[in-house]
Amino acid sequence: MKKLNTTLALAGCALFSQQAMSANWQLVWHDEFTNSISSDWVFETGNGSSGWGNNELEYYQKENASVENGNLVITAKKESSHGFKYTSARMKTQGLQSFKYGKIEARIKLPNGSGLWPAFWMLGSNIDSVSWPYCGEIDIMEHVNSESQTHGTIHWQADQYANYTGHSFNIDVTKYHTYTVEWDKSEIRWYVDGTMYHVASILDNINGTDEFHKQFFILLNMAVGGNWPGFTIDDSKMPAKMYVDYVRVYQDKDNTSSSHTGSSSNSSSFSKTIQAEDYSSMNGVATESTSDTGGGKNVGWIDTGDWMAFNNIKIPATGDYQIEYRVSSANGGARLSLDHSSGATVLGYLDIGSTGGWQSWKTLSQHVHIDAGTYNFGIYAQTGGFNLNWWKIKKL
Repeated sequence: MKKLNTTLALAGCALFSQQAMSANWQLVWHDEFTNSISSDWVFETGNGSSGWGNNELEYYQKENASVENGNLVITAKKESSHGFKYTSARMKTQGLQSFKYGKIEARIKLPNGSGLWPAFWMLGSNIDSVSWPYCGEIDIMEHVNSESQTHGTIHWQADQYANYTGHSFNIDVTKYHTYTVEWDKSEIRWYVDGTMYHVASILDNINGTDEFHKQFFILLNMAVGGNWPGFTIDDSKMPAKMYVDYVRVYQDKDNTSSSHTGSSSNSSSFSKTIQAEDYSSMNGVATESTSDTGGGKNVGWIDTGDWMAFNNIKIPATGDYQIEYRVSSANGGARLSLDHSSGATVLGYLDIGSTGGWQSWKTLSQHVHIDAGTYNFGIYAQTGGFNLNWWKIKKL
């Protein structure tokens, strides 16, 4: 969604392939907008910094999002608010639902008109700590003005700012279409109605694409004006409505590299796995490639006093939870603790013996009691000498 006037499009970022991904897709999160907008969305307010970095002309407010006949409706209006001539809505799952890899899709019907810029997209969950574009951005669908095509793009920071974009075949955007990305550790692929039109390689962090192996959250919005669509607004198209039938996220049941941070709608079946390298902040640790099942990376070089923080994890209900840790240790004698609220509440301790090597993995577990709420969790090395691949929270 965010654009710069000068960009570097990296040639050779991906080899275009028509081979569809074979995956055992399992639905892990969705919002059908049947009667309301779920509590997993946060609404932005205002015009951001320099029109959200794009010189957009609207003022975003929650009032411009509603549900009509089982659809989310984001409405752009010509009306004055807080010194701006237009209003619209921008919503996100930041801090509530985030994902690493998967199939992310929405069925959407768009307006057509000069100056309109609707989007369905994702940002890296670490944006608050590293800023854009270092967090990475995946634009699943963007449309500007009255074009007969949509766009799919990734943005990131390599040696300098970079993007890689493609556009769909010709479609009537005023009719419903399903816009999808399939994202794994090798590629990101873009589809309209099941037909792929663009692919970007992220295998082995090619061209500095390491940000695309971390957690991302989802956004929906409709901008009015900006650097990309321009500043000629067809007011006769106002109010302009973007209809979203549903948003659904699937993950490959057989791919242990995938992860989902967020609560299940059924607290009794709540379970989520967090990849260790998806920390929000850390002290003293580093990442490396792992030979554990599913591949990807693990966190290593964990010495006494080192720590990792994992922010905005929502616990749906007060009760007892099983915490699993995927660990390795060549020498044993290590100990970790789990806490939240910057160490104010220590939930428990876990001793780690030798697993037979730094890439010989074992799953250890402990039972803890956690009150309902959204927490910044911390894993602290009381005694160092272990690696961590992932950890899981599961309601008992």
